[in-house]
Amino acid sequence: MLAALDHVQLAAPAGSEDLLRAYYLDVLGMTEVPKPPVLAAQGGCWFRAGAVHLHIGIEDNFRPARKAHPGLRVTDIDAYAERLEAGGAPVTWDHDLPGHRRFYSQDPVGNRLEFLEPMAAG
Repeated sequence: MLAALDHVQLAAPAGSEDLLRAYYLDVLGMTEVPKPPVLAAQGGCWFRAGAVHLHIGIEDNFRPARKAHPGLRVTDIDAYAERLEAGGAPVTWDHDLPGHRRFYSQDPVGNRLEFLEPMAAG
């Protein structure tokens, strides 16, 4: 039986770890989780914020995910969008999901990310 989502894996090109750290730590406000040594040798980074865990793995012939994406729930979505824009990340608002405010952005290697917040009832 499925009990919970443990993490989401995204891919990145070799040598992009410093770019990823700058974005996921400084812009998104996540913390880095040390990888087990056997996995750390493969490159990439692991990040978390509360119960949200994102693993970024190195992929040969990397192509960013343009459609597939994690949906990350946030609080105070307007302030969060401002935070991303101030950090140089693009923000594209989308109004097609009833009951939510949301926008899309990209990490520094081009992976698509969705940020959303449920709207208050009424």
